[in-house]
Amino acid sequence: MAALPKANEACWCGSGKKFKRCHKGAVSPIRQGRISPLRTVPDTIAKPTWADGGTVERWDEPRVKSSDVIERMRRTGKEAADTLAYLGTLCRPGVTTDEIDAACHEMAIERLSYPSPLEYPGMVEPFPKSLCTSVNEVICHGIPDDRPLADGDIINLDVTLFKEGVHGDTNATFFVGDVDELSQRLVRVTRECLERGIEAAKPGRQINEIGRAIQTHAEDNGFGVVRDFVGHGIGEQFHTDLQICHYYHPRQTDVIEPGMTFTIEPMITVGSWKARLWDDGWTAVTTDGGRTAQFEHTLLIGDDGAEILTTPSDTSTHPYWALAGTPA
Repeated sequence: MAALPKANEACWCGSGKKFKRCHKGAVSPIRQGRISPLRTVPDTIAKPTWADGGTVERWDEPRVKSSDVIERMRRTGKEAADTLAYLGTLCRPGVTTDEIDAACHEMAIERLSYPSPLEYPGMVEPFPKSLCTSVNEVICHGIPDDRPLADGDIINLDVTLFKEGVHGDTNATFFVGDVDELSQRLVRVTRECLERGIEAAKPGRQINEIGRAIQTHAEDNGFGVVRDFVGHGIGEQFHTDLQICHYYHPRQTDVIEPGMTFTIEPMITVGSWKARLWDDGWTAVTTDGGRTAQFEHTLLIGDDGAEILTTPSDTSTHPYWALAGTPA
């Protein structure tokens, strides 16, 4: 359970008012609901090494990908994006996150792909679901359960599929019913932070320019940037050694090169950017109970800039998908 401010402390929303004069009584911290049994994937579908109780096998995967790997990543990224676009339409009051996870699992199998988070090893136990569902103050890695979504919630859905031997990773934050103005602004600015990060991802620049662009835009708008979780290299492995901070890190001086593939996935907060983990070893929440939003794309670096590998087939299905657009 996330810790909310005490009555006379500043409200998590940043209004400057005391919590008792602002959001006290209007918000409830997210609590762990009942988690349904593990869903299985047919043996006819190619699986990563951690499936069925296995382990994560790591190797020195090239940061610059071959043309073959890139083409497979384009196809898998599109599959993940189309899955996410559909799941976003399910984010309505009364729908449980477990129901959304079930839809994700079914879609993955229909696409002959494996949902990469399923059984991914963790500090306490493997991730038990096919999708990460992070509601309100949950920063990332929320586990789907039987909690119904409530009017006014915001929810991040994080989809990764494994197909043709490569991973495609993408996420977005969606509104549930009638959302307050501050949460709407948080989501809009977070989407803009992703755009700023993508614009900064040009060959010849240092990777820390991505974080500089994101942090500048978030803080200029009065929001915080989570430090504990970062973007990552991706390809035949879910996570490679390449790390992409969403804040300026002076020692992150690796130079961006054409052919690199990695994710940018800023997590932006209303209040404190600091995180703490639940006992499940997965669910990360803000320390002050303030809301947080996130957006993510898998990128390929070209000669002039970044190509988004996780754009859905139909970008008209939801305004989040227009790079120049803002959430409705």
